[in-house]
Amino acid sequence: QVQLVESGGGLVQAGDSLRVSCEAAGIIFSINTMAWYRQAPGKQRELVADINSGGHTYYTASVRGRFTISRDNAKNTLYLQMNSLKPEDTAVYYCHTDAGGYPYWGQGTQVTVSS
Repeated sequence: QVQLVESGGGLVQAGDSLRVSCEAAGIIFSINTMAWYRQAPGKQRELVADINSGGHTYYTASVRGRFTISRDNAKNTLYLQMNSLKPEDTAVYYCHTDAGGYPYWGQGTQVTVSS
């Protein structure tokens, strides 16, 4: 059974940093492309960043230069380091992967950035 469990969200002020984590189980973590998505109130879920098995990364334009995605294959854990946070980064952040042709999502972790 595939499980993705996020942690590390919280309430911070604009300009602060925060790191969210996603612990995975039930997949061969090291070969999976892993991704972070976010969904703000009233908006569609959007891709924030992803990282493939070779460590190649992608970032959406609005977070490039501020966020860093990384993975620790020994711990089956995905990270998203978020620096210089802005109020517009406020959202529920979700961990995502595809395995066996199926999409899997974590339960999400709330990140709130106050101005």
